[in-house]
This record gives sequence, C-alpha cells and structure tokens, in this order.
Amino acid sequence: MAGQQFQYDDSGNTFFYFLTSFVGLIVIPATYYLWPRDQNAEQIRLKNIRKVYGRCMWYRLRLLKPQPNIIPTIKKIILLAGWALFLFLAYKVSKTDREYQEYNPYEVLNLDPGATVTEIKKQYRLLSLKYHPDKGGDEVMFMRIAKAYAALTDEESRKNWEEFGNPDGPQATSFGIALPAWIVDQKNSILVLLVYGLAFMVILPVVVGSWWYRSIRYSGDQILIRTTQIYTYFVYKTRNMDMKRLIMVLAGASEFDPQYNKDATSRPTDNILIPQLIREIGSINLKKNEPPLTCPYSLKARVLLLCHLARMKIPETLEEDQQFMLKKCPALLQEMVNVICQLIIMARSREEREFRAPTLASLENCMKLSQMAVQGLQQFKSPLLQLPHIEEDNLRRVSNHKKYKIKTIQDLVSLKETDRQYLLHFLEDEKYEEVMAVLGSFPHITMDIKSQVLDDEDSNNITVGSLVTVLVKLTRQTMAEVFEKEQSICAAEEQPAEDVQGDTNKNKTKGGWQQKSKGPKKTTKSKKKKTVKKKPIPIPLSQSKQQKQKQANGVIGNEAAVKEDEEEVSDKGSDSEEEENRDSQSEKEDGSDRDSDREQDEKQNKDDEAEWQELQQSIQRKERALLETKSKITHPVYSLYFPEEKQEWWWLYIADRKEQTLISMPYHVCTLKDTEELEVHEAKPVPENHPQWDTAIEGDEDQEDSEGFEDSFEEEEEEEEDDD
Repeated sequence: MAGQQFQYDDSGNTFFYFLTSFVGLIVIPATYYLWPRDQNAEQIRLKNIRKVYGRCMWYRLRLLKPQPNIIPTIKKIILLAGWALFLFLAYKVSKTDREYQEYNPYEVLNLDPGATVTEIKKQYRLLSLKYHPDKGGDEVMFMRIAKAYAALTDEESRKNWEEFGNPDGPQATSFGIALPAWIVDQKNSILVLLVYGLAFMVILPVVVGSWWYRSIRYSGDQILIRTTQIYTYFVYKTRNMDMKRLIMVLAGASEFDPQYNKDATSRPTDNILIPQLIREIGSINLKKNEPPLTCPYSLKARVLLLCHLARMKIPETLEEDQQFMLKKCPALLQEMVNVICQLIIMARSREEREFRAPTLASLENCMKLSQMAVQGLQQFKSPLLQLPHIEEDNLRRVSNHKKYKIKTIQDLVSLKETDRQYLLHFLEDEKYEEVMAVLGSFPHITMDIKSQVLDDEDSNNITVGSLVTVLVKLTRQTMAEVFEKEQSICAAEEQPAEDVQGDTNKNKTKGGWQQKSKGPKKTTKSKKKKTVKKKPIPIPLSQSKQQKQKQANGVIGNEAAVKEDEEEVSDKGSDSEEEENRDSQSEKEDGSDRDSDREQDEKQNKDDEAEWQELQQSIQRKERALLETKSKITHPVYSLYFPEEKQEWWWLYIADRKEQTLISMPYHVCTLKDTEELEVHEAKPVPENHPQWDTAIEGDEDQEDSEGFEDSFEEEEEEEEDDD
C-alpha cells in the first residue's frame, strides 16, 4: 500500500530555493521603504531656516555639535548585506542542477504516448547508436534511454506506468522538507540543541523580560509610572497650585533621579555649585521636608529650571544637566496635565465630598509653565523678550512708549511699518530685519466653531439638556500672512473714501506687511484702530457659562482673543425659557398623566444616553486613528534658550470660567500644520483603582533627605522663618 515518506534535502538544493525566496521577500520591500532617500535633507532644511532660527540655542547646538546620524548608514549597510546574500543565493540556485524531474519514458524516447512496440524498438536502436558510451555518447543519457525502453516494452511495467504513473507500481507519497539533512544528523545534534537553547531559552526570554520590565515602569507616553504617582499624590494634596509650587512638583519627577533613570547624573560638585546658585536665585522653599521634593536630585532640577527661567548664567559643568532636564519638561508637564484632568473627572464621577478636585488654575498653570520652559521666561515677564535683540535694558523703550501701547507680540506685528521702525529705532538695520523675519514666522491661530446635537433630526436646535458636540476647525497662519491680508483689505475699503477727498490719497501709504512710506500720514485715530486691532472670534455655545479656551506651548502672549457670542446665547436662552413655560402649562392641564410621562421620559433618556455613548466612542476611535496616522512634525518653535528643536503644541478645551470647572478633556493638538478639525465632547469618567493613578509613592523609604544642600542653608532658613 502507498504510504507517506518524509525526505530531507540531502544535497541542500531545495533549502537554497526556500532561503532565496525568503530573503527576497524581505530585502525587496525593505529596500523600497527603508532606503535613505536624501542624506542632505537635514542640512538643506537647516540652511533654509537659518534666517529665522539662527539664534536659537537648539540651532547653534546642532551646528556646533552635529548629531551623529548613523542610522542611514546602518540602514544602507544592512540592506546592501541583504542584497549580497540574495544575489549569492540566486547564483547558487542557478548553478544547481534540477534533480527532480517528472519521469516520462515517452519523452525520454521522443515518442508520442500510445506508440507501438515496433516504434519503441526502432527509436531505441537509433538513440542507442547515438548515446552509447562505446561510441562517445553520454552514459547518463544512455542509462535513461535503457530504463525507458525497459519500462515500455515490459507489459507489467507499462501497465503500472499508465495506471500509477510509475513503472514500479504505486509508491509512497513523498514529502520534501526544505532543510538540509545535516540538521537532523545525529553527529550535529548537540550543536543544533545548543542553537535552539540559545535562541529560545536565553535570547527570547531576555528580550521579552526587558520589554515587560520596561512596560511596567513606563506609561504609554514613556513617562515613569512612579513619576505619575508622585504627580498624582501632590496634585491631590495641593488642589490649587501656584507657579512656585508647580515648579517644585515638576522637579520631583523620577526622570531626574539617577536611581530610576540612568541618563540622569549626580556629581560631587553639585553640593558646592547648587547652593551657590540658590544664593543667587533668592528664596527657595527648603523648610518643608516633603520627599522626594526635597531630595538632592529634585532640588538640583528645581534650581536649574529656575535659573533657566531667569536666564541666569550657570557653571559649564551644569549646562549639560540643565539641557537634559529641559528636554524632559514638555513631556512631564503634559503628563501633569493628564493627571489633573483625570483627578477632575474622578471628583466629578464620585459622590464623596471629601474628594477634592484640582482647580482650573492648576491646569492652566501647567500649560503656562510649559510655555515658560520653552521660551526661558518667568511668569510675568513681557512676551516681547521672546524676540532676538530685545533685552531688559531696551524693553522699556518698546513696552512703555507713550504713543504706542505694546504689550503682546500681536500688538507689535499689527503696527504699520513706519511706526514699527520708529519704535525699534535703537536696532541696526540687520538686527531689525532679523526681528521682522521672526515676527512674520510666529503662528496666528483662528478657530471656526460650530455647536450641534448629533444624532438628532435638527442638529442646530440646541435646547436645555441637549448633548452638544462642539466642532472646532483650527487654522494656522503666520503673522505676516494674516496682517498683510488685513491691511490690504483695509486699504481697499478706504480707497473709495480717499477718491472723494481728491488729491490727498497720493500722500497716504499702502497697507502691507512691508510698507514703504510715500509721504506724510494723515490717518485718523479711529481708522488706525480699525487696521490694528483684530476682532475677537465669536463662539456659539449652548450655555452662557461655557467658553472656548486654547493655549500655545510654543508662543507666549500670542493667543487670539476668544469670546462668546452673547447675542446668540441670549437668544437661545429666551427660546429655552419659552419652551419651559409651554411645558409648565401642559403639565397643569395634564396633571393626571404627569407620572406616566415622567417614567417614559426617563426611560427614553436612558436609551438616548446609551446610544449617545456608543456614537461618542465610535467618533473618538475614528479621531484617534486619524491623529495617529498624521505626522507630528508641524512647525518649529522659535525659542532662544531651549536646547532641543521643539514642535508647536496646542491645547483645546472647554471650561466654565465662572465656576472654574473643566467641561471637556483638553485635546493635545500636535499635528496642526495648516488646518485641523476636532470634536470636543464631555469628559469621560475614569475607571477606579487604576495602577497609574495610585497616589501611593513606592520607595519613599529609600529617599534620603537633602542634607548635602540643606546643611549650607541652616542659618538662612532660620532667617527666613523669622521673616515669615
């Protein structure tokens, strides 16, 4: 009976076929997707933005210490090695003779199937004379001819061939394994076992263990879970954090602790240099013993951050540590924003009065501190200090001018060219051009907001108790583009009036970002205000308490003014009052059916709420998938003192200013290049007992008091206590 037979590739030829196909399936698509397209793209990009970002610290650091980008070189080496292996295997396969060929005796004798015995014998004689070894023929071919002749002249063999496809009758089914026979050879069994043991018992467990160890230490945003626990504990403890307290909590992150982060460094000279910096900074709260906020690593991070905000010169040995700390700040502050939002939602979902929610001021202070860290500015400093060549000594000439009240970047940009030149007359022409280039590159964000009720027949009809979704379209432009358009529009509007006045229009200037004076100006004060100030963007919302807020991480004092459309809100309020009056009248008329209607309404509300939650979840999944596919490389932030190239971030949320409460979770918009559309929903409740939000701080017993820093300040602390 026919059975089954497994055969290994004794010669290794089949294995080469398999290996060639396998390597080709990897190398060909990998080359298409991973081959470096342009090695000089980064240098070209830096050259193009040099005029604007040439004075930024991150730009100068990249030029002085160019990042050794060996990744493209490594990719090329790996891909070339893969192609070399593929070509070698293809060459081996091309030189390998095909051992397996379908055996057909008729084809060997060059006869058609069904030939007679006489034709077979005649053909055999002709081929024998041609391939006989004694006459210089091919011995292998002669043996095949003889075998075919024997198979076709013997009745039994010929019958087996016609029925089973083999002269010897039914054979066992053969399965070839594309592995060389030496793998299963007993002589090589120890070597094969060692390779298997190394791969599956050493390498694989180490890789999986490393991944698991890292996953239990870090959150999804690559922040240490211990840091999240520290932030949760202190945010819950101090529900209204001012900027000073916030900096203290920020510096307590475990990312700055050498015990939990190998990249963090601690030097013996820190015990000398850090106290000196504290004397220069002034008062720092060292009285409270709150580990880890008073541990040496936390004090060091706090002092370095305060020096950065004050733009103080620090010793060279601490510059590298300060740059490391500043690079971590944006991600840590984003994690603190997440912590505050989750605690607010938890307090809203719980009925316990003892659970204190953080205030809205704490949330916005985190966003402001992120701006301050990027720009190197203290809390109440002028945003004009973001600009190059604008220092404390010449700032008063700009901000305290009697004629021009310049408080923000937008105020300076909106001036006419001649007024701006007069205001910045202390700058040389080259420096003035650089300031203008930087001003023109600053972002200007506008919002197109639409409120509607999804899954309703009339989505624009917003009544009391409606579940409102706010659709926000963010549009980013540069300051130069915005005010060039505005001034050109204003000039076009003023043109008819100027024509009526006669020849006086020849002495007036044209609107534009770069204006050239053609004569004396006779612009009235009212017209000047019309061209300078930008109208606030109205936001239609269903309740008068809700107000749209946004914060920019890259630019301070640069946000567009956002206010409510009071008329539309009041109109909607009157409509709701009329509906309530009609409802009250119907209740008086139908008092007997009030209970049954209420039960039906409650049931209907529950069904609507369930459907709404499903719809909301599907929308959020689509938005999350869309944001994940977009590139987070948007526009670099102009930052004079930040050590790393920072991309623009934006926060978008709805808050109740009167009640100081957060209505929607802040959207962290990090993909805004030109336009971005978002849907703002009510914040979702957070599951309880999540390990990431555990307020218990592990390892506090391992933290030592900051004796190295505090010993130098015992006398100063006593003086501070007396002053208090």
